[in-house]
Parts: sequence; C-alpha cells; structure tokens
Amino acid sequence: MNRIPLIDRNATSPDRKALLDSIHAAFGSSPNMFRAVANSPAALKSMWSAFGALGSGVIAPNLGEQIAVAVADRNACEYCLAAHTALGRKAGASAEEMQRAQAGESADPKTQAALRFALKLVNERGQVDDADVQALRAVGFSDEEIVEILAHVALNLFTNYVNVAFAVPVDFPAVKLRRAA
Repeated sequence: MNRIPLIDRNATSPDRKALLDSIHAAFGSSPNMFRAVANSPAALKSMWSAFGALGSGVIAPNLGEQIAVAVADRNACEYCLAAHTALGRKAGASAEEMQRAQAGESADPKTQAALRFALKLVNERGQVDDADVQALRAVGFSDEEIVEILAHVALNLFTNYVNVAFAVPVDFPAVKLRRAA
C-alpha cells in the first residue's frame, strides 16, 4: 500500500491539475509516480521539467531508458524498472537490449561504457575519477553527452527514491528485478 496519497487530477488545486493534465496528455494516462509527487507541486514541476529537458537533449531516448533500467535495478525500484522498460521498448530498444541494460550490460561498446559509468555513479555516490570520464570520451562521448548521462542518473535516483520510499503502486507491466532488494 502506498505511503502517500495519489493525487487525482480531477479533484485537486489548479496548479496540480495543470501539471497532471500535461502529464496525462503525454502518457494517455496519469502514472501513479506523478500522482504521488503531485503532493508537492514544486517537486512535480521540477521532475516533469527535468524529463522534458532530458527528452530533448543529445542523449538518444533509448540510451536514456537503458540508463534508467540499470539504475532502477541497482536501487531495487520495481516501478521505474517497469516504466522505463516499457518506455525503452517504445523508444526502439529491443527486449534483449532492455534486459541486458537492466544488468548494466550492452553488446554496443558505447552503450556499455555509459551504463558502466552510470552504475559507478550510483554505487560510489558520484565518486568517479579521471579515468572513468576518460573512458566515456574514448568511446566517442562528448562532454555534453557525459553531463547528460549524469543528469539521467540524478533524475532516476529521484524517481527511484520516490517510488521505493512511498511504495508507489506499479501501473506498468511488471518486470522482475535482477537483484534482491
């Protein structure tokens, strides 16, 4: 059972309704995560803006989703794992690519480097070194892309923590975590 109310977009304040209406229009529904975060319009606005900004960034959408599933699995976030697996498939990643990304793996060396860096950021709480950044440059990532990889990780940490801390009910097709919570 969720630990925080899920806001109904049709029975809330005008500022919450406006944000939830734009999210509903983008997804065709109102995902529970956004409804939970809507308890704070400031937090919802921040989250939704970050998704929009990164969605129009230089990192390909399918790479962003692969990063998201790797981070979700590492943080045992069933909600984000389910949501980003579905979004990754919609962005053109194969089922196998999403399964491999969940484990922090990819057959593509550039994607593998991004996933390795993303998981090191999570595991080491941001404590990376020159060699970690240089490994991304060595496979062709620009500094702009490297910063966006970190931004994707940061956004996914926020969403993972929301869903895990508040026990947000999963409303996407379930995906089994690879690691135990």
